[in-house]
Amino acid sequence: MITPRFQGLHLQCVRVFPLRSLLIVLLFLSSGPRPLSFAQHHAKPEKPYALIFGTVWGPDDHPIYGVTVKIRRGTDKPKKVRWELYSDHNGEFAQRVPPGEADYILWADLKGFKPSDGKPLHLVQPVTVHIYNDERQDTGLHLAH
Repeated sequence: MITPRFQGLHLQCVRVFPLRSLLIVLLFLSSGPRPLSFAQHHAKPEKPYALIFGTVWGPDDHPIYGVTVKIRRGTDKPKKVRWELYSDHNGEFAQRVPPGEADYILWADLKGFKPSDGKPLHLVQPVTVHIYNDERQDTGLHLAH
C-alpha cells in the first residue's frame, strides 16, 4: 500500500519534471552534432611553427627574471636581431619561429640589467639551437659573475 506521504513526494516530482520537459531534453540530446559557430566556421587554420623554449639561469643556478633575450638566424649578420623577448618570473622565454631546418643563435643582452646582488653578470656563451621541422627545442642561457 502507498502511504500518503510517498504519494505527495511522487506528485511533487511530477511537478518538477513534467513529461514535456523530458521530451525536450531527449530531443535536444538526440539531434546529432551542432553546426559550427561563425567564429569556428571562418577561423583560419593555424600555420605550423617551431618553438624555441628556454630558461635564463644565474650563477647560483636559480632562474633570473627580466633578462633581455635576443635571437637571430645562424645565416644572419652577427649584429642582426630578429626577435627580442624577456625572461618571465620563472626565468623562462618562448619564441615561435618558422618551421624547417635552420640554426638560431640566442644570447642575453645584459645592458641596463641590474642583478639583485649588485655584481655584474655576463653570458657564458651564446647558444645555438638547431630546428629540424615544426618541433619544440628546449635550451638554457647561463650567466656568470
